[in-house]
Amino acid sequence: MLVQRLGAPSDFDPLLERVRDARVVMIGESTHGSYDYYRLREQLTRRLIAECGFSFVAVEGDWPDCDRVHRSVTAAPGGALDPQNALERFERWPTWMWANAEVARFCSWLRAWNLERPEQQRAGFHGLDVYSLWESMQAIFDYLGEEDPTSLEAAQDAYRCFEPYGKRVEDYGAASRFVSARCEEEVIRLLARTREHALSDGPDRFSAWQNAEVVAGAERYYRAMVGGGPDSWNIRDTHMQDTLDRLLQRYGPEARGIVWAHNTHVGDARATDMAADGMVNIGQLARERYGDDAVTLIGFGSYRGTVIAAPRWGSPPEAMVVPPAREGSVERRLHELMPERAVLVFGGDQPGWVTDTADHRAIGVVYDPSFESWGNYVPTRLGERYDAFIWCDETTALHPLAVPAVPGEMETYPAGV
Repeated sequence: MLVQRLGAPSDFDPLLERVRDARVVMIGESTHGSYDYYRLREQLTRRLIAECGFSFVAVEGDWPDCDRVHRSVTAAPGGALDPQNALERFERWPTWMWANAEVARFCSWLRAWNLERPEQQRAGFHGLDVYSLWESMQAIFDYLGEEDPTSLEAAQDAYRCFEPYGKRVEDYGAASRFVSARCEEEVIRLLARTREHALSDGPDRFSAWQNAEVVAGAERYYRAMVGGGPDSWNIRDTHMQDTLDRLLQRYGPEARGIVWAHNTHVGDARATDMAADGMVNIGQLARERYGDDAVTLIGFGSYRGTVIAAPRWGSPPEAMVVPPAREGSVERRLHELMPERAVLVFGGDQPGWVTDTADHRAIGVVYDPSFESWGNYVPTRLGERYDAFIWCDETTALHPLAVPAVPGEMETYPAGV
């Protein structure tokens, strides 16, 4: 195991040596609201793009929202001149995950970097998630209305099937327990038509295909959500991994992708208690599909600090105090052993605390610090879950952009990650 103190972007050099030949680098976070994670992840990502030639960033966000950001950072026709304007249009709660000053700064850098390169060499910004059923449906209507009005019928059939539930997708999930209420057949027809269009070239055609995949994934996700258990989680993470597959294929045989998502998605589920609960995640799926040597999984963690989160699902975000990590946890051990900031690269001879199981903190968009004594931790074998780990002893809350308040939809499983 190698330990490098972090103080400047150049201190990531040992980690870049580890990822230089990787096809996919996944960079996690143990919260969705810590400035330090976003800032360090940005520094690392800039180097991966500028020095290692990575092709795109794919995040734990919705495809339609992120597509507006992509159009801005790649200077595509119709894209916003300032990526922050695109980020400010994020509407799904929790908006602060991506509509924040830290992501805006990275996207401004990415646009400036791209503008110095030919269009085919520009790095993209995409969403992996599955939630945007209605937004993706509207995007398909917009595309077919301009490009192929004869195919609108399949899209209208799918829309009419969901329409009785308004935008309360949880109502569809509940109704779908009765076979007659399901919209599977309509969605399959819609997906087949848009796949046909995507076989020919063009970014708009690919985006329409991806939106149809989102509609199909969302239909499965919300139907499974009502039943509880791990099925909806697995549908979501498999959809995200399938989207990553499509992006790598879209960008070409030499494409390399960077993923930004919570540790719970990035860190291999087989090295946690998630496996015993029948859950998979994108870190595990990527290793299985591409091979361990082609994937680098990077986690984040801290001992204490402040974070942006919400006390309840759908409520406004607020800055909260993250108390010192509990006894016996990964974070308590790192607090005792590591400098204030460090990167750990696993491999070779490793101490027992890296290979043994210990509690590892995971804070979602919903957080109650008083719950720390019995929750918010995932039993983890750190050196198996990640290939590297970035340590920040103390973190501060990130800076959300001013966007309209929106209600939260049906709560995810596990909560808020």
